[in-house]
Amino acid sequence: MATAGKSALSDNVRDAILNSVSEDEIVSMCCEVINIPSPTGSELAMAEYLRVAFQRLGLSISWQQVEDTRANVIGRLEGSGNGQCLMFNGHMDTSNTGDEGFLTGIGYKPHAVIKDGMIYGLGIYNMKGALVCYLHAVKALLEAGIKLEGDVILGAVCGEIEKTQWGSFQGKEYRGYGAGTHYLVSHGVLPDMCILGEPTDMQLVLEHAGSMWVRFGLTGNYVHSAFAPGKEDQNAIRRMYHVVGEVMKWIPEWQEQARWAGRPGFVNIGCLQGGHAWRASRTPERADLFLDVRVPPTISMTDARRAAKKLYLTMRDKHPEYGLEFETYVSVPGATIDENHPMVKTIERNHQRVIGKPPVRDTVLWCSDASVLSRFGCPTVNYGPSSGPRDHVGEKVAIKTLVDITKVYALTAAEICL
Repeated sequence: MATAGKSALSDNVRDAILNSVSEDEIVSMCCEVINIPSPTGSELAMAEYLRVAFQRLGLSISWQQVEDTRANVIGRLEGSGNGQCLMFNGHMDTSNTGDEGFLTGIGYKPHAVIKDGMIYGLGIYNMKGALVCYLHAVKALLEAGIKLEGDVILGAVCGEIEKTQWGSFQGKEYRGYGAGTHYLVSHGVLPDMCILGEPTDMQLVLEHAGSMWVRFGLTGNYVHSAFAPGKEDQNAIRRMYHVVGEVMKWIPEWQEQARWAGRPGFVNIGCLQGGHAWRASRTPERADLFLDVRVPPTISMTDARRAAKKLYLTMRDKHPEYGLEFETYVSVPGATIDENHPMVKTIERNHQRVIGKPPVRDTVLWCSDASVLSRFGCPTVNYGPSSGPRDHVGEKVAIKTLVDITKVYALTAAEICL
């Protein structure tokens, strides 16, 4: 493996790799994968496409049928010895389905559009574009005739998007939050280190927060509106008003407790359910409040749960008649990698070579499969394409960014696995 300070590649080998990266081929494949709808739970067509693409490169293929209509597909460029093994991991499921009526931008649809040097379309930055870049990085290594000691693994997984089953929301379309990568590593595919091409704008994300989803539930009295006067305090939604107030007072406490990387902690009030829209003449018999509590890697998930449960116990003691309930139904730890890890240094060196300046380092509130991989002892860094702020247009990536990061990926893989 290359040392942190100096590339193990000769100038001729490096030039051969860089000259083997084809912009036209990258653009063509990006358009093809965007045009394959693959919402969470329906990743099979995308997996089959990538299996064929991996086979064309002559990679060894592993197919993991996670469940009906969804699979992981793994392509392995086998080295000649016992060198370091690097995985490029990426999820095939998209953040949205493409059918959401309120998302009208061209970048929210599974139809590729090329405009002004950009590719627009659902999944292009989260994260089909990275999957294409991985594949073309390996293709560049093959065309340059590089002989590696270690393996380069392309792991395309299902079910990464932040969603989960709860209540009536059951089925494969809700089984995300690392489901595919959990299956990947627990069924025999575990590299020495991993690069995740999540949309970081080519910044090196060395740490990200974890996520804990919390539900506070309560009950009320179900009666006709005509019989509700004088019993307003038994209305579940009215009761939830007081619970929301307590949560709003608790959020600043969590912001301080979870302060990390120079920023306060964060809590999102993600959902509020109660009553029946089709029968507003009845008082609601229950209401539920759902929170996304972002947990820095400096706080354990058990400590985070204790903090939320403390709030629940305080509210239960204050309002014993509410029938308060408490549960956590997502627990995804944060992830971190040593800033001096050789993989980080190798990416930085090659980013400097390709872009002309070092990459920015960052910490973020979003989660990734680095959470899963790092818990299995695999150091993982997030470093991938995206182009600019998120807006109403939806997903988009500059073609130049895709080409540049493919070059960085190829050089990095060559150095690590040499």
